[in-house]
Amino acid sequence: MGEFVRLEVTDSIGTIRLDRPPMNPLSTAVQGELAVAADEATRRSDIKAVIVYGGPKLFAAGADVKEMADWSYTDVVDHATSLQSAFNAVAAIPKPTIAAITGYALGGGCELALCCDLRVAGDNAKLGQPEILLGIIPGAGGTQRLPRLIGPSRAKDLIFTGRFVDADEALRIGLVDRVVAPDDVYTAAFALAKQFANGAPYALRAAKVAIDTGLDSDLESGMALERELFSGLFATHDRFIGMQSFIADGPGKAQFEGR
Repeated sequence: MGEFVRLEVTDSIGTIRLDRPPMNPLSTAVQGELAVAADEATRRSDIKAVIVYGGPKLFAAGADVKEMADWSYTDVVDHATSLQSAFNAVAAIPKPTIAAITGYALGGGCELALCCDLRVAGDNAKLGQPEILLGIIPGAGGTQRLPRLIGPSRAKDLIFTGRFVDADEALRIGLVDRVVAPDDVYTAAFALAKQFANGAPYALRAAKVAIDTGLDSDLESGMALERELFSGLFATHDRFIGMQSFIADGPGKAQFEGR
């Protein structure tokens, strides 16, 4: 357990909890602890799905600007790789991941949410990439993950202007997937994660690899990858359980064993 980031596990759900009040700034220390938590969530077989959560008041208000203000070019070169590595560690977790967003998810906070597979937001959420207002651009994946999620024109609108979007607009443009009352954000994310935790883990992992890798390749290469992953799942016992359950009881009744 780190000073600012901890990994908590309940009912096969791992929660990566940011805890650097009052705004959860993503300092270099937080980034390092985030990478450690993501690696642990990846390795632990008792964790089937992961929630990234900033707490009941806000997700993360961005980078630690006070820490960055005096950096030189060479300082940034040294830090940029570790910054991206921390966020990439979250994106690379081979299990379903859900960002549970209350309040602000800005700059690095928005980029961290983009690393997750799904985003559940409170109706009080504000998301955005305001780095342009500081004379810089997003540096932890915002210029890459955001256009892949909502399209290049909408991403340019948010990044060029630095404006914040509320939960309703975020839902409309596909930046978040569900909007609930702020007090219900973690509960809703946990219920969704529990659904995934009861699924077939190797199939979920294969689906995530197929989608994420396929988006970065041409259609023919993506289809070849899908074919390989699809075929490989026939070597799992869960595939047998799922098909036999479907034949006997219909869809959605299988009790997967994770093997």
